[in-house]
Amino acid sequence: MTWKIALFESNRGENPVEDFIKSCDPLTAAKIIHTVDLLEKFGFMLKMPHSKKLTKEIYELRIRGKEEVRIFYSFKKSRIYLLHAFKKKTQKTPEKEIKTAKKRLDLI
Repeated sequence: MTWKIALFESNRGENPVEDFIKSCDPLTAAKIIHTVDLLEKFGFMLKMPHSKKLTKEIYELRIRGKEEVRIFYSFKKSRIYLLHAFKKKTQKTPEKEIKTAKKRLDLI
């Protein structure tokens, strides 16, 4: 199956994941784009160290490097929706970040 990457867009036309990627330094942005390309190519088959399932519907893309970046995503029909991105600063994924992704998934 061929997957299409879709970025979450708010009702006001804001695209928080795209804005996040643009705010990253060039090396981190390149790593993000490479990992998203892997996700588009492999879909559900992408596993650790690149991807990890967090909840029933939400997965995280794991971008390693000078800065640890996480992008939450979900599968819906033939699309993979990138819902939320943040720089990870603690060992455990903050619950508020997962809640943000869940709220955005409910809006799709």
